[in-house]
Amino acid sequence: MTITHQDELDGLKIIGRIVANTMQTMATAMEPGMTTRELDHIGRAFLEREGAISAPESTYDFPGATCISVNEEIAHGIPGDRVIASGDLVNIDVSASRDGYFADTGASFRVGPVTPAIDRLCRDGKRAMEIGIAEVGAGKPLAGIGNAIGRFASKRGYTLIQNLASHGVGRSLHEYPKEIATWPTRRDTRRIRKGMVLTVEPFLSTGGQVAVGGDDDWTLYSAPHAAVVQYEHTVVATERAPIILTRAG
Repeated sequence: MTITHQDELDGLKIIGRIVANTMQTMATAMEPGMTTRELDHIGRAFLEREGAISAPESTYDFPGATCISVNEEIAHGIPGDRVIASGDLVNIDVSASRDGYFADTGASFRVGPVTPAIDRLCRDGKRAMEIGIAEVGAGKPLAGIGNAIGRFASKRGYTLIQNLASHGVGRSLHEYPKEIATWPTRRDTRRIRKGMVLTVEPFLSTGGQVAVGGDDDWTLYSAPHAAVVQYEHTVVATERAPIILTRAG
């Protein structure tokens, strides 16, 4: 989506705030002993109170209101009977729509004490997202996002999952520009337009290269096996700093 009117930006800000607050509410409520289904119910209730509709359910018939991925699960985890334990790394991904506007956000959360390596990975994962967002601007190359993230990852000794990309969003969950690399690439010659709405969501890892499917039709895992974090915002390109739509508040 490319914003052309103020009412479009206003609508996106509303759903952006809703998904951000949903994720934050879930993260605050998360505790050892809780199942991922129970955590998903908290997210579903918040979305319903705000008049929002789960995008994974409505768009892809996903079996949950939100995606919750624990430890070895790196994306699209199905909420279920899995019990969250102290020391777990849990990714919460919330996307939803209201009044025809979509927004998408996600983050990885530590449950209780974690190893120093995981703690560092979380901090650097958030920083990688911020570095990517800084490359979003009218007239800038789309490839600049992944190239900047790649330089940071390489410098810090990390890898990037190279088949889980950022994407356009706004009037639907996934739209043009599709497949925005969050890893280094020289093939993408597309430019960012003023008002373009997109996600920035790098998957930073201690060794993973690609995401692969498991026994169900949804959950993805790292190959080779390694720790992975993901942080995601929905942003709008301007001629100055990008507008971050998915801030809680």
